[in-house]
Amino acid sequence: MKTEYRFDLPQFTLDLLIMRVVALDPVHGYSVAQRIQQMPREALQVQQRSLYPALHRPEYPKLLASNWQPSDTVREAKFYELTAKGRAHLRAETENWKRLTDVAGLILKGTLEGIS
Repeated sequence: MKTEYRFDLPQFTLDLLIMRVVALDPVHGYSVAQRIQQMPREALQVQQRSLYPALHRPEYPKLLASNWQPSDTVREAKFYELTAKGRAHLRAETENWKRLTDVAGLILKGTLEGIS
């Protein structure tokens, strides 16, 4: 079932979602975008102009590793996987995200209470 809502993702959110998808198994860039879109009933759409820079950002601090491999289409594609450092970073950032959304939820609930 498709939802009618679509959201643009802030940079740090996209980075976290990419790392979460890559944590499941090694995957190439196009599949990352597909999985992010499919997970929340297609409410999130990742544009290629945002995806590929976001895939490269975690490579430099060694959070993601990459290598070229044959893909389903027979062409070679760059596959990404989470490093041990990346797994630790993902756990910490997931906890930070949970705290942020809890606090934002409390603020919005208090701010919007009684407003139609």
